[in-house]
Amino acid sequence: MRGRRTSGAVRPDDIRQHNLSLVLRHVHRDGALTRAELTQRLHLSRSTVGALVGDLAQLGLVEEVVPSGGERVGRPSHVVAPHAHGPYAVGIDVDIEHVTVAAIGLGGTIIAREVLPTSPEVTPTDLVALVAGALTGLRTTVGAASRVCGIGASVPGTVDLSTGRVGVAPNLGWEDVPLGEMLEDVADGVPVVVGNDADLAVLAEHQRGNARDCDDVVFLMGRIGVGAGIIVNGVPVRGRDGHAGEIGHNVLDPTGPPCHCGKRGCIETFLGENALLGLAGRPSRRTDTEVADLFNDARAGQREALRAMGAAAESLGRCIADLLNILNPERVLVGGTMAELLDLARAEVEAAVERYAFERSHPGVELLLPAFGADSALLGSGEIAFTALLADPR
Repeated sequence: MRGRRTSGAVRPDDIRQHNLSLVLRHVHRDGALTRAELTQRLHLSRSTVGALVGDLAQLGLVEEVVPSGGERVGRPSHVVAPHAHGPYAVGIDVDIEHVTVAAIGLGGTIIAREVLPTSPEVTPTDLVALVAGALTGLRTTVGAASRVCGIGASVPGTVDLSTGRVGVAPNLGWEDVPLGEMLEDVADGVPVVVGNDADLAVLAEHQRGNARDCDDVVFLMGRIGVGAGIIVNGVPVRGRDGHAGEIGHNVLDPTGPPCHCGKRGCIETFLGENALLGLAGRPSRRTDTEVADLFNDARAGQREALRAMGAAAESLGRCIADLLNILNPERVLVGGTMAELLDLARAEVEAAVERYAFERSHPGVELLLPAFGADSALLGSGEIAFTALLADPR
């Protein structure tokens, strides 16, 4: 008996799903587009694009308007945009002294947000309880006409993407926390995804920020700790178990300050917020207010604050140089606290990069601040929450 041949044919239903996903992804990434622009981008017929847009409109994902006025000659092309009352994602950004919970619409628009104060000792149970209350508040603010399609959480720690389990978040004091499962318990059946803050920040910036149209980019994130979100050849780099980018514990100076990880002279001990306060002779027990005051004083010309910025700029330049030598990116985005450091001491940072980077690893590299400022990780958490909807809009 002859073996059965497999044709490899793709079912029309699968093609339809693929094309619906393509249209929605373009509108999600770029905002309002005309049917003509979608036809040109997707290399589909006008009638096919019209039918796909019609299906997405019926699903409440996009809406169409016909431009009026202007000097356009001939029949205007319909403009396709994310539906104003379409589904939204919930983004959660966990920081040391606060957690931000936001409703994020298709297109990356923040519809509503709540910023809830916490403490460095916040337990996972306490955090989830805060998030549960915020979810109820967001649903009331957004209204019943829109539905939640997914929840994404950004955490300053290592994360198993397949389970949502936080391996270690040292500055929160968390270890082996099933955060994804805990959030699912208060999510009313909405799917939950958890990711590392730097990984999610680079995802948001690559989607529609200052890493857009750039296939090799590093997002250097500095808060209390230091991490890097990495994209190489257009693909996020996570590593075997999600630890890629944990550069905060690369050793800059083995005789340097002790680090909580057990080593000495880690990057975090030179560039973390506690380190910056220490360099300025201020309390090493940081608060958001203390950190903000430090940068305000540096801008006002206060001597100790400026001296701290200079010392940290040298360390930041060395850190960036190492990334350039290893990864050879086209752009490096500097976010979190280090964005303010770069803004204040760019010349010193760039001079240190020149001293420490291999000359052929950095010609033309762009050193940029994130387009979304402090919201990059928050918006990235929204992006991972939209993943399932974008893959199958039906």
